[in-house]
Amino acid sequence: MKTKQIICEYQPYIDYNPVPAKQLFSNACESDDITINSWRKTWEANVKANHEKYGSFGAHSIGEIFGRDNMKPVIVAGAGPSLKDNGAELKDRNGVTLVSCLHNFHFLEDIGAPADYYVTLDAGEVTIEEVYEGGSKTPEEYWAITKDRTLLAYIGTSPRLLEKWQGKVLFFNAPVPDEDFIQFCEGVERFNTYVSNGGNVLGACLYIARAYLGASMVGFVGADFCFSYDKKFHAWDSKYDKNLGNVLRVKDVFGNSVYTWRSYHNFKGWFEFVSMTVPGLYFNLSEGGTLGAYPDGNIRTIIQMPIKEFIRQLSIYKEIEPQAKNSKIEEKKLLF
Repeated sequence: MKTKQIICEYQPYIDYNPVPAKQLFSNACESDDITINSWRKTWEANVKANHEKYGSFGAHSIGEIFGRDNMKPVIVAGAGPSLKDNGAELKDRNGVTLVSCLHNFHFLEDIGAPADYYVTLDAGEVTIEEVYEGGSKTPEEYWAITKDRTLLAYIGTSPRLLEKWQGKVLFFNAPVPDEDFIQFCEGVERFNTYVSNGGNVLGACLYIARAYLGASMVGFVGADFCFSYDKKFHAWDSKYDKNLGNVLRVKDVFGNSVYTWRSYHNFKGWFEFVSMTVPGLYFNLSEGGTLGAYPDGNIRTIIQMPIKEFIRQLSIYKEIEPQAKNSKIEEKKLLF
């Protein structure tokens, strides 16, 4: 068997995205009609069932967390394969809030780095299985852990998932470009606590971090938007790895060739659109993947950085804490 060395050195930055922001947004929305037509009835049934169980969505709204991280950093976690290599770095994040896709639940709990908030956007019951698929515990053990966790859920979330979740649930609405569905939801309850998301749950995590928690800078982990070099789509054994199907070959942040699905490549563009149009600081801490990457280099609006460096830059002042609290200490250390 032949083996080759993979060079993991970040590409140089480029000042302008080769794809205009408007086109990036348009690409991310190209499947909206198909999605709406396929899921409208399920969304409606779920919204109705969840409202019957919980009563007012407004009384259980994510507005409750508004401003909790005002002008602070927040890390948002996708479920990409890079987490296998650097996910453990999230265990000691010095108080930085972690907002994660629900699909990471078993992984983060297994490594001892639970998220402060788990987010679910999908309406299908596949989300139930994703809570424990690839984990080291039984499904019942994972559901028991949820007793002490907070789930941020779309109002159209599967009622069966919410039945199994034993902890706190806070709801949000999501913009769906379909007047009939909007009117249906209005008929159930006027609930205008919206979370824009670009059609994917990591997008919802980002919007929650910026628009609700109030984060001034956001670090992405597990935001690969592609398969790993050994053709894995997650950091654990997953059914999604068994059949790649129709894929694209694109460049990652190191300039290496990787496979991805067109839908995920379009999602990647939505995040780049946000970094280009919404003021703030955006860091790709995935240490891999395609976020911000193009054949000519990495776009400057998304800073590429290892998790360790991101955490250290936020807490470097703590390195002189002994001297600050004890002026008689023998150590004579200067921060810079």
